[in-house]
Amino acid sequence: MERTLIIIKPDAVARDLIGKILSRFEEQNLRVVASRLIQLTRSQAEGFYAEHSERPFFGSLCDFMTSGPCMPVVLEGDNAITRGREIMGATDPAEADDNTIRKDFAESKERNSCHGSDSPESAAREIPFYFQTCDVITTSRA
Repeated sequence: MERTLIIIKPDAVARDLIGKILSRFEEQNLRVVASRLIQLTRSQAEGFYAEHSERPFFGSLCDFMTSGPCMPVVLEGDNAITRGREIMGATDPAEADDNTIRKDFAESKERNSCHGSDSPESAAREIPFYFQTCDVITTSRA
């Protein structure tokens, strides 16, 4: 079983899309094993997105991610990282496949409703940013 982090971003939380977005993952047998609703501080947003600090969009990304609550979620399942990214769709909703989260719910490339880990290394770094080991539940399917 693999784990990945997704973040339901402030634009989607503000539009009451949490349940609709989570159901997309659950319908594809990715199980929620941790979640929380939080309001990021500027320092937290800058820390999480530090790898993008030299990019021109860094400031606006941090502004956006601190503009309202977001929901980090740990998903677990076979090939969770790859499958999670497929379910979300391309970063730019204009390029996303039909019936993906970003195609259906994103407002723009920046306000694209979800973040998702892009590799096992990213997941290993991102999950502990939001969750302690004891916060992530290990479950078995009935």
